[in-house]
Amino acid sequence: MSNIGIGIVGGGYMGKAHAVAMASVGAIFNTGLRPVLEMVCATSDDSAERYRKAYGFARATSDWKTLVEDPKVEAIVIASPQDTHSKIAKAAFALGKPVLCEKPMGISLLDSRAMVAAAEEAGVINMTGFNYIRTPASQYARKLIADGEIGDVTWFRGEHTEDFYADPQSPATWRCAGDANGTMGDLAPHMVNAALALIGPISSLVAEIETVHKSRPGGEVTNDDQGQLMCRFENGVMGSMYFSRVATGRKMGYAYEISGTKGAIRFDQEDQNALWLYRMEGPESERGFRKILTGPEHPDYLPFCQGPGHGTGYQDQIIIEVKDFLLAIEKNENIWPTFHDGMLVNQVIAAAMESSKTKQWQTVTDF
Repeated sequence: MSNIGIGIVGGGYMGKAHAVAMASVGAIFNTGLRPVLEMVCATSDDSAERYRKAYGFARATSDWKTLVEDPKVEAIVIASPQDTHSKIAKAAFALGKPVLCEKPMGISLLDSRAMVAAAEEAGVINMTGFNYIRTPASQYARKLIADGEIGDVTWFRGEHTEDFYADPQSPATWRCAGDANGTMGDLAPHMVNAALALIGPISSLVAEIETVHKSRPGGEVTNDDQGQLMCRFENGVMGSMYFSRVATGRKMGYAYEISGTKGAIRFDQEDQNALWLYRMEGPESERGFRKILTGPEHPDYLPFCQGPGHGTGYQDQIIIEVKDFLLAIEKNENIWPTFHDGMLVNQVIAAAMESSKTKQWQTVTDF
């Protein structure tokens, strides 16, 4: 067991989540590497110092270069805006420091490709922060599919729907400008990542994307509110996905349904500690979806709680993610999802954006 100095760029919503995860992961998972919160970076000295005190970091700075170059900072978490990802990651890789970067990775597909190239050239551990797929229930769903428990998959439907902008009178904010802040840049990557993890690569798609409320109090809306796509996976499976920030009533609608030749799976993040499983067995009169409550028999659950049905929460997903990051560093072997996996998500989003413009099917590998 040894310590590892952690620097986090960004002290807001995700910066806090990662700081809390780093502070608790060692006790929960008994990790070989024990994080030490060395430095936090924010946009001003005052905010950085505030985060330092709140989260327990040793030092604070408003200059990300100071954090990256500090010899006591041995691994870096990037939880800052997308337009900062590439330069921070490249600087860290040049010094041989592992990086966990929040999604969506970079400001564009081109940006994320440059980040992948830098990671591969440096040969340094890298990971993209897709936390929702790490719930014990979704990890178990991946295992059920991989083990053939529902037979050959024939169909996939996924969504990531929320309603934080459902009210047209909600004021305009930074979320209303820039593709990276729209629904396709913000919410869609999570479900695209789930689709790739559960079913496999997407070969082609057709998409439609729109802005529902084109103006809000305080300004115009120049990015998208919702989008939908139909797709064909490389293994032949048919799929569809829907993404929205104006889905009235949906708070955390990260959900999917998967049909197979021997069964089916349903999951909804609003009930993240349950997985619904249908098996095509027994008399028809007794068939139906069965609710499985997650417990110690499911992936990454037992370290949190010994009782089935007690459940895990959002913060626990980040702790599981951080555990994987530390294990990758300890073994010097990347663990999914890497920067390359994050880039593949951006590739699908780029194809969807182009499809919406051209009103035509697009081949994902063309992007």
